[in-house]
Amino acid sequence: MTRGDTWTVGRLAEHFGVTVRTLHHYDEIGLLSPTERSTAGYRLYTQADLLRLQQIVVYRRLEMSLDDIADLLDGADDAVDHLRRQRDVVTARLDELSELVSAIDDALEREMTNRPATDAELKELFGDGFSDEYQAEAEERWGQTEAWTQSAARTSTYTKADWAEVKAEQDAVNAEFVDAMTSGEPADGERARAAAERARLQINDRFYDCDHEFHRCLGEMYIADERFAATYNALEPGLAQYVRDAIVANSDVHRGHA
Repeated sequence: MTRGDTWTVGRLAEHFGVTVRTLHHYDEIGLLSPTERSTAGYRLYTQADLLRLQQIVVYRRLEMSLDDIADLLDGADDAVDHLRRQRDVVTARLDELSELVSAIDDALEREMTNRPATDAELKELFGDGFSDEYQAEAEERWGQTEAWTQSAARTSTYTKADWAEVKAEQDAVNAEFVDAMTSGEPADGERARAAAERARLQINDRFYDCDHEFHRCLGEMYIADERFAATYNALEPGLAQYVRDAIVANSDVHRGHA
């Protein structure tokens, strides 16, 4: 485009993405009027009009009113001053938007942190121990029990961070069992029984009421169910039986049968 170029209202509207009606309105209020006419009498916009429209578009994108824009454009400032003012306004807006983004990010982080963990996040934490198939089977077997209902109510609000703590607690208890077993501690020894008691309390605090008799039943399941046994034995061969025996010994002590 050369300095001698002129623009019809339709061409200008298409180029700047504004409507012809908008340009007519700007003309009516004296904000932007075409300054030349064609030989056929059509009003034409010049290069100077084009530059003025560019400034109007920028200010409108900054949500300035048409009256304020007119005051700015009809003042004594030259083009450089206008550009500097536009830059100052845009920079201030960027700072404001940056603060808004930070506030949104903070709110999003709070929501993400406080929301219940998703199935995908649980699978990430527990691996195959949290498969859809296993969960469905577990609900079918125990879904009508009081323990299942209580556990479902407690864990319904657990966040990913909560579940990470649960897993860390479980891992720590299992490590205590492994350490006791591999060091030669008998399953009814003090260290093994202490690990069994910590395991019971973790279930009692995190999931459902678990007294020593109930925990004893769980111990029997740890060796009767191949998947439970495999999980323990993968940590240390024979660990499933060791854990069961430690739970039984701990139960006996608390029932006064030691």
